Amino acid sequence: MSSAKPPRKKLVATPRARAKPKPAARKPASRKPKPRRSPRGGNALTRFLRGFLGLAWRILWGAAWRAGATVAFILALATFYFYTTLPPLAELLDDRAQGSVTMMDRNGEVFAWRGETFGGVITASTVSPHLKNAIVATEDRRFYRHFGVSPRGIAGAIRSNLSEGRGAFSGAGGSTITQQVAKLLCLGVPYDPQTWDSEAEYEADCRRGTLWRKIKELPYAFALEAKFAKDDILTIYMNRAFLGAGARGFEAAAKRYFGRSANEVGPSESAMLAGLLVAPSYYAPTRNLERAQQRASVVIELMHDQGYLDAHEYAEAQAYPATLSDRAEEQQGINFADWLMLDSPAYLTRETTEDVIMRTTFDPRLQAATEAAVAEVYAAKVREGSTAEIAVVVMSADGAVRAMVGGRDPSVGGFNRAVQAVRQTGSAFKPFLFAAALENGFQPFDIVEDAPLTINTPGSGPWSPRNYDGEFRGFVTMTEALTESLNTPAVRISEAMGRDRVREVANAFGLRSELAEGPALALGASESTLLDMTAAYAGILNGGSTVRAFGIEELKLLGDDTPLFGVSTGIGDRVISETSARMLTWMMSRVIEEGTGRRAKLSGREAAGKTGTTQAARDAWFVGFTADYVTGVWMGNDDNTPLTGVTGGGLPAEIWRETMLRVHDGLPARTLPMTAPDRPQPADTPQQPAPQQPRRTAPLDDAIRGILGTIFGGN
Repeated sequence: MSSAKPPRKKLVATPRARAKPKPAARKPASRKPKPRRSPRGGNALTRFLRGFLGLAWRILWGAAWRAGATVAFILALATFYFYTTLPPLAELLDDRAQGSVTMMDRNGEVFAWRGETFGGVITASTVSPHLKNAIVATEDRRFYRHFGVSPRGIAGAIRSNLSEGRGAFSGAGGSTITQQVAKLLCLGVPYDPQTWDSEAEYEADCRRGTLWRKIKELPYAFALEAKFAKDDILTIYMNRAFLGAGARGFEAAAKRYFGRSANEVGPSESAMLAGLLVAPSYYAPTRNLERAQQRASVVIELMHDQGYLDAHEYAEAQAYPATLSDRAEEQQGINFADWLMLDSPAYLTRETTEDVIMRTTFDPRLQAATEAAVAEVYAAKVREGSTAEIAVVVMSADGAVRAMVGGRDPSVGGFNRAVQAVRQTGSAFKPFLFAAALENGFQPFDIVEDAPLTINTPGSGPWSPRNYDGEFRGFVTMTEALTESLNTPAVRISEAMGRDRVREVANAFGLRSELAEGPALALGASESTLLDMTAAYAGILNGGSTVRAFGIEELKLLGDDTPLFGVSTGIGDRVISETSARMLTWMMSRVIEEGTGRRAKLSGREAAGKTGTTQAARDAWFVGFTADYVTGVWMGNDDNTPLTGVTGGGLPAEIWRETMLRVHDGLPARTLPMTAPDRPQPADTPQQPAPQQPRRTAPLDDAIRGILGTIFGGN
């Protein structure tokens, strides 16, 4: 039987969610050993060198940081030490070892300073902002940002020095204002006269720019920055900086150059003052104004570049540079001031530690008149290239010096020919010979012979005086002998009286140098200064008394009301009688009216004087006076070589005349104190000089008569 099987159903699996397989348990990772660092490439030598260098570096680094730490520790200790030794601010503003001398003229105006002048304390808060900015712009533009030292500035200075072939620390120093203050304070070392020969040597040592000095500056600068505010440090700097012409501090310099306070100066003046800091003497405007203005222009540029001056202020400052005040520009009385410094006690002038105020006899109007006269005659009469020097002194009859020229180009501390040149006087000495003669009984119209004369001097042999022109005039009066400056009559008179008497009178009139011993004494073979000669002539004018030249009327210390001393007159003891002085003045007036001094004649004004020319014309003199003033003029070469075409009656007489014309401008004419003697009746035969009313004892009279008889051939 067959039966059919039903078809088989296709089996289909029912889908179901798969179960997430369980994560297999993580086997602990096996820790693989780090591969060994293979040695760097290279052979054994290379590896040795690398190891050696590494060791060396570690040693050097260790030494360096230890050394650095040691240096820092030492620097900190030094800074702390200096910090504890710094005095208060007020004691650091004016610590001059030398004082100053301020000189006032007869009108009470300051005309000269000597020593270190301190104008008074100024501060950074009160000083002109322009001056403060000029100092910072010029000296230390990062002053308000650094801590006392500027590494950038030092590095730049070293680079500049090396590029110019100097040593690293020679030349530019890169110092900050703080470091410069450290120099000014000499790192706290005070001036000791027992250690230093002079204050200048002390300051030079303080300014030395050696490496060791730079190192010592660091802790001192840090101490200053720690002790004081920035403006306090700037205040010290402004008060202690030297700024030329004896000015210590900006206040003194502003008054010296511009006649105003440092609190009042404008941009151009501030720039000139700040420009002095780099080289005070070289850039001093009193020495070379144009050079000072050029330096100031550089400072103005710096001020503008650093924003201290706007465009308008900059243009104005460049267009109108600073100029000196009238008094500073004139620089009057240089030789006069130098004379006072030399003539006065050293402890009150050259070596003073105080500030001294002098009221002097100096007259700026007469000084200007004298300088103008000298300049005019030299320009018109002296040949170009001449080396002939000049000295002029103007004084009153009582010895008060009013003006002085010590050379053609006076300079502070230079050679003052009016008081330092000791030269032969020539015939300018003769008035003192005739003063002795008049005092010993001779009269202006007594007769003396002008004829050849020979005198035998023991040890020197025969000596024969000659007149300037080589001629002899026979018998002449004493007045004619003086008027024409005849030599042989002067020698005869001197020998008749005795040289000792001539020396005695000359010494009493103030000619204190050693006078000649031989017969040439009568002809001015002795030496003198122009100042002493002028004072001696003043003695004749004031009636025959000795006169000592003086220039200080009153001297006191700054701040004191009581003067240390004062002088009202230089007139001393009487030398000759007033009668003799008046007759001598009349005789000397003939020199100007009709004798060798005619070129000195003053129209409408009486004057008396005397010419003088030494052997070979090495010196030429003219000294004379009116009723108001006595003036002496000397010309000569410093090396004592002869002058060319110059005698006392020439250029010196002309300079004297031009000086006196200007000195007497506006003054009424006054008569001289003189007496014209009675002229004797003419005689048929010349009379030998016979002393009238002799003032000697009888034995001396007999000696004089014996000498006269020998000279004139009489009994």
